[in-house]
Amino acid sequence: MARQQQDVDELFDVKNAFYIGNYQQAINEAQSINPSSPLVSLQRDALLYRSYIAQGNYRIVLQELKNADPMLQPLKTLVDYLSPGANKLAIVADIDARVAKGTELTNDIFLLVAASIYYHEDNYEAALKILHGAESLELRAFTLQCLLAMNRPDLARKQLKLLQDIEDDGTLTQLAQAWLNLSQGGPGVQDAHYSVMELSERLGSLGAGPAALGAAAAASRGMWEEAEQLLTEAQARAPQQPELLLALAVTAAHSGKPPEISSRYLAQLLDTHPDHPFTKEYNAKTNEFKRLAAQYQPSVAS
Repeated sequence: MARQQQDVDELFDVKNAFYIGNYQQAINEAQSINPSSPLVSLQRDALLYRSYIAQGNYRIVLQELKNADPMLQPLKTLVDYLSPGANKLAIVADIDARVAKGTELTNDIFLLVAASIYYHEDNYEAALKILHGAESLELRAFTLQCLLAMNRPDLARKQLKLLQDIEDDGTLTQLAQAWLNLSQGGPGVQDAHYSVMELSERLGSLGAGPAALGAAAAASRGMWEEAEQLLTEAQARAPQQPELLLALAVTAAHSGKPPEISSRYLAQLLDTHPDHPFTKEYNAKTNEFKRLAAQYQPSVAS
């Protein structure tokens, strides 16, 4: 009986809510837990603060980190990086120096923060170096995500096998397999779609990432209305999430909606996320088109 109690994961519900992007539920679950040990307390606080960060509630995190466990302090760097007007070059340089020093490499929270920042910078090789040898399920899943971003499904498949050996039916393993299946196309798209729907039925409302995954799988099967429904439900909890706005613009264009609906989602994305990669590329292409068009304007005879 004592063995069974020891094997119970006190943070099971918090983790699942966090993994599917339901951050408010993760916060609610975390705040209701009375941890049985300092380690569980640390892990709970990490998930709690990461949920607030995912919501964009940075002030709470910065305030509470002042008196928090030293192992949690790397989260301040993540907040600094994600904050509007951040000096990202300086923050990346600081991460480089701390990685080179090596004293924080035994802290999974630092590994997660450093790899996340490198991932945002599209420096997947640096992220993989940080994650190499990591043993936690989440860091292994992050490794798979980096490999897919590098278009290395062969290596991602090997990483998935490691995840399955650790926790075959875990939420992170299911999500990782769905991402891999979607990237491979073919019959895997249907499997990815079913996996996400099963997670939704089992765990409830999906956040932006899993909803975008399910919508992409549904759209790949020509199920545009279902894709739009998944995205709309997720957007109700995260109205300004850029990936959802972009995906909604696409699904609206393909599901027979009036063109102004797609244009509204696009305008919302451009207005609220000026630093998003899509916004930067869109504006660059628009300016380039205007420049080229100006060269072909009819001249007026004097």
